[in-house]
Amino acid sequence: MFTKIIVASPWYFFALSIIIGFIIAIIAYYKKNTEAPKNIILILFGLRFISSVFLIFLLLNIFVKRLKNQTEKPIILFAIDNSSSIVSNQDSVYIKSVFQEKIGQLKEKIGRKFNFKTILFGNNVTTTEKSPSFSSKETDLENLMIELETSYSNQNIGALILVSDGIYNKGSDPTLFAEKLGYPIYSIALGDTLQFKDVSIQKINHNQLAYLGNDFPAEVIIQANKYQGRNLEVTLLKNGNVQAKKTINVNASNFIGTCSFTLNSEVKGIVKYDAKVTVIDDEKNKFNNTQSFLIDILDNKEKILLLANQPHPDVSCLKEAILNGTNYELENDLITQFNKPLSAFSLVIIHGYSSNNSDVLINCKKNNVPVWIINPITNSNLPGIKINAIGNEVNETESLVEKNFNLFSLSDKLCSFINNAPALNTFFGYYSLSNGSNILINQKIGQIETKNPVLFFYENNNLKQGVFIGDGLWKWKMRDFIENKTNDLFFEFIRKTIQYLSVKSDKSFFRLVVPKITNENTPIEISAELYNKSYELTTLPEINFKLSDKEKKIFSYTFSKTSSSYQLNLGILGAGEYEYEASAKFNNELYVKKGKILVNELLSENINTVANHQLLYKISSRSNGKIFYPKDLMKLEIELLKNNTIKSITFSQKSNFNLIDFNWFFIFILVLLSIEWFLRKRFLTI
Repeated sequence: MFTKIIVASPWYFFALSIIIGFIIAIIAYYKKNTEAPKNIILILFGLRFISSVFLIFLLLNIFVKRLKNQTEKPIILFAIDNSSSIVSNQDSVYIKSVFQEKIGQLKEKIGRKFNFKTILFGNNVTTTEKSPSFSSKETDLENLMIELETSYSNQNIGALILVSDGIYNKGSDPTLFAEKLGYPIYSIALGDTLQFKDVSIQKINHNQLAYLGNDFPAEVIIQANKYQGRNLEVTLLKNGNVQAKKTINVNASNFIGTCSFTLNSEVKGIVKYDAKVTVIDDEKNKFNNTQSFLIDILDNKEKILLLANQPHPDVSCLKEAILNGTNYELENDLITQFNKPLSAFSLVIIHGYSSNNSDVLINCKKNNVPVWIINPITNSNLPGIKINAIGNEVNETESLVEKNFNLFSLSDKLCSFINNAPALNTFFGYYSLSNGSNILINQKIGQIETKNPVLFFYENNNLKQGVFIGDGLWKWKMRDFIENKTNDLFFEFIRKTIQYLSVKSDKSFFRLVVPKITNENTPIEISAELYNKSYELTTLPEINFKLSDKEKKIFSYTFSKTSSSYQLNLGILGAGEYEYEASAKFNNELYVKKGKILVNELLSENINTVANHQLLYKISSRSNGKIFYPKDLMKLEIELLKNNTIKSITFSQKSNFNLIDFNWFFIFILVLLSIEWFLRKRFLTI
């Protein structure tokens, strides 16, 4: 550490300080009438002189400059896969005990040169010094890479040691993120890569929702390794009762086949189905022969009315998008030919709206039916907006998703798709939105981002309305297919918009939002709202919540209050079926909400237990690292120590201090004054 004293005051200030200190000492002790020894007087004179001078020095600009060099050792990150697949093979005892001891020994050997941080990952990423429990139900390597990039971007990271079997069942390919980290990844490959005899259910494709009385499909994807020539029986059960059976022939050593079933939704509510495939005696892994799935069966469909001013490509695209889902019944007609009552519909979509169709808007308002206007022909009488058009001119505008939109959420892929979607023809003029309007998509003209809407929503007296200003929606569907070979993003856009507009408002005074179906590794969060008779939010009373499991064991909770609502976090629940009852007493009335929560068991780690060391090799090679095996920890130690790119960082820290900032200086002056006071009391009789 280097220290330097900097004096910013002129030299004669110091000379003046000495003179003033001398004068103060003379005034205090010159020719005092005392019998004290002369040497004591001289000592007192000197103490007063020194303390006075030092006190005056505090008023001058005297600084101490310090330069401190610090060395920061590189950090080695140990990321350990905490999922259950790590201990699903025969080496589980070795991994739980001996291997972890060897990892500890490795840290001790190279601890003089490096600092260490241990990270456990599975479904989530946590930094901890605890030993892994290998209990996580899922593995998300992409999430690990993103978390490392975010949390350790400005630190001296020397390397990442990735301890894993290479199996991931959540997130995208982690090799895409390996290069971004900027430091080598050394993989320690665990698990067994040998394919063994196994029959498993890899996946079940099914709808999340079905409607009462309708049929719905379910596809069970079967994988069989080394059972060529065998016949397998696939069974679907509901409440333990067989609903359907199919036999599938295994015609290859590595076989993948699909069994398609059609089921009927007979009972309203959440229904659990179990899919089972034949268990063969010599299978090593029998946990993956069974999977369950849940269907939420609703008792009615939303009816959508699509009215068009004239035939248009947009209309056929809208019809396909609506019918693609199973949640809606669609009726379509020309505006001029339609004469049925509107009260039966949950949403009316008008394509090519003009001022001549204003009677349709009036009828929708009378019947409290939401409206979505698409590609209006005229700019007058549109709900929630005034457009002062300049002649008949149009703008060719691109689209830009409004970041602050919060009525419902769009996926990142959909937002990117909309931002890059083909241009639309919109009105050229001045736009003025009414209060209560929410823009989802803005117009972008060239490089200019405007606040003129392409799509916005307007709510007045609890009636929802939406307006899509633009001609050329059909181009979006074509672009989606050209780029992605599907129309999933376009369908998602139409479905999310319709879902928001058509959903019925809850008019009850006590409202509860509870997830019906969730996974066992997902925290369950519940929100509630309580209204008075004027439909004003209140948080005065307590809201109690009771949860009971299959054994009828009851757990009691109380909601936490926010400024205008209530929140409750149940945490993570084990797989199974739970019943709940929420109650609140307000103004001598008791409000009660009851329902069920189904927590789905995750079996991802049991489906595939064959290690993927090829993935670990790709991750390491892309980051200039290497792959090692548990027996090669000595080689890993040598590799880390000889890697010249993993270096300590030395940096200098500068600091400036004023003399008045030093406590010891005050203590020194106080000691001088204390000694002077003691000697005066002892020897002077002034």
